Order: sequence, then C-alpha cells, then structure tokens
Amino acid sequence: MKLSLNPRVPIVFKKMFGIEENKDLLISLINSILGEENQVVNVTLLNPYSQKNLGEDDQLTLELNAKTDRGKRLTINIRLLDNANYDKKSLDSWGKLQTSRNRSGSEKIIGIDILNFTSISETGKYHNVFYMNVGKKSLELHSIELKKFLEGIDIRIQNPLEIWLAFLTGSSLLFSTSQPIFKRGISLLKIMRLNQEETEVYEGQLKWLLIKINSVKKAEEKGFEKGLQQGIKKGIEQGKREIALALLKQCLSVSQISEATGLSPEEIAKLSD
Repeated sequence: MKLSLNPRVPIVFKKMFGIEENKDLLISLINSILGEENQVVNVTLLNPYSQKNLGEDDQLTLELNAKTDRGKRLTINIRLLDNANYDKKSLDSWGKLQTSRNRSGSEKIIGIDILNFTSISETGKYHNVFYMNVGKKSLELHSIELKKFLEGIDIRIQNPLEIWLAFLTGSSLLFSTSQPIFKRGISLLKIMRLNQEETEVYEGQLKWLLIKINSVKKAEEKGFEKGLQQGIKKGIEQGKREIALALLKQCLSVSQISEATGLSPEEIAKLSD
C-alpha cells in the first residue's frame, strides 16, 4: 500500500495539519513529541493553511498557540527543513519564537524541527531535545531526524511518535496500526486533492526535497569513497616505508632504496635515523 502524496512536502503537511478540521491530528502529532508535562488539549492556529500564501516561506512553518491539560500556555512552531543553513535557521527561529511569545504572553516557547537529513552525528537518537533559558523565558527545541529514524526502524512501531514518523516517511509499517487517529490520517492523505496551482507548488517542493535528499546521499557516498582512497593511499605509503626499512637492514644504498620504493632520499634518511 502506498500513499498518493508525500506528507513531508510542506504544502501537503500544512494542508493536513494546518486546518481547523484536523486539529485532532495536529494535537496527536504534538503530544507524541512533547513530554508529559506539556501535553496539549487545545491549539489555536496562527497561520492556518491558505491557498493565498502558496509558495511563500511560511509554508515551511506551522505556528500555533496551545494550552496544556495543566493550564499552561505554549507557543509552538513546527518546521519541515532541508539541510541548507540549518544552524542559522534554528537561531533565527529562536529569535522569532521569543518575539511571538512577547505578543501572545505564552509561558513557554517550543520549536519542533522535522529534518530530512542528519544534523547531530554524535548520537544515533533521532529525537533530541535542547533547552534554553533567557531571563525568565523558557525555550525548548525538539529535533526530529527522519533519516536516523528510517535507519534504525524496528520490525514494528512501538509508540505514537514512531507511528507519526512512519506516516511522514511512508513506511509500510504504518499500515499495521489499528488506532483510529492514524487510520484517519492515512485516509485523509489518500483522498486529499490538489488543484492546479497547488499541484504546481507540490511538484516544485517535491522535486526540491528529492534533490536535497539525493545530494546528501551523494555527499555521504563521496565522503566514504574519499576516506577509502585516503586509507588505501596511507596503506601504500606505510608499505613503502616498511620495504625501505627492510632494505636498509640489508645495507643497500639510499639511491637503490629510493629507486625501489619511490621514497625520496630525505624520507629514507629519516627512516634510517
């Protein structure tokens, strides 16, 4: 079974999660990411999906105010990102989130970045959380790396976040779930229709997404190939030095050893020392 549209493409993501009728899906996604103390019961969309804004940068971001089951108010930004200037984009987002908090009076600011690339190579975890306190302001950033999720996925999905990530990545494991909220998400995506203008935007964003993913893959392959070549070159050089040492022990001249190994007289002199 295959989904007809790619939910990682911004226009599809926002058309699904950024409308009033699908708030239950949005709340489910948010709660699968946030900790128990920040579970959301209601959200107010600040920039809901609109055909008037097709192709604009805000299609990459879903902004909302939320209220938790403990009465806490949150300002939340959800972004789908490629790997272009991610660090700078994150810092810019933090600044904008602080500004939005000043407008809304929310108690806490939360950023959720859904990444189509590997950002944190030091850990194999696909979900990482960062905290920052600026004066009385409390900021929290969730980084979700879809590539790591796909690489480490088990034969079964075990929690709501894994189900939503399977949904976003089109994993066949998604279709084993029987929970109504996810079945509705699958159904909505299958019946979603795009008009001509939306289709043009979708195809452009999808092409860009595929190019970025392919570029990252090629870069990784190139890095591996370069490392392999460097390793081979290093091994050859080491082999030459070992041969030169053996010939030195047999009292051959420096010129003879240089001719046999390709090492310079200076290099051989260092080995002799």
